[in-house]
Amino acid sequence: MFTPRKQKRSRTTHTNAAKHSFAIIVSRYNEHISEALLQGALECFREHNVQEKNITVVRVPGAFEIPLTAQRLAATKKYAAVVCLGAVIRGETAHFEHVAGECARGIREAAMRTNIPVIFGVLTTNTLAQAKARAKKDRSNKGWESASAAIDMAELFETLS
Repeated sequence: MFTPRKQKRSRTTHTNAAKHSFAIIVSRYNEHISEALLQGALECFREHNVQEKNITVVRVPGAFEIPLTAQRLAATKKYAAVVCLGAVIRGETAHFEHVAGECARGIREAAMRTNIPVIFGVLTTNTLAQAKARAKKDRSNKGWESASAAIDMAELFETLS
């Protein structure tokens, strides 16, 4: 029988994450939002002592290209986790559903195929205003939250190995 270890930390309190390397994939589509998410993620990693040399940032054309890139990076086994950032904002066509759904599905599949945490930090919003609200310069920034989740998962997987 498996007995899980107790987690003693809050959602945003981590041990020193300096020993881990992370990859961040950033969509260039809706770049003003994606770049704000990237800055949030980088700030979180800095706060948790992840050195710049241990962070790889890869830019892709859009959210649809994130999953394959995530799978490729995770398969190298160089990273404790891969963070996926972007923004898919609903328009007047069904394009939103296709891109958002396939991006989410592909990110999940990349994690399952590689056994490396792949964090879904892609905003899927109805409006630009909603996306901007999730990309503010504070801890509500989805990039910051995604980096925090990546650190949590890196620490968890280290205890499970």
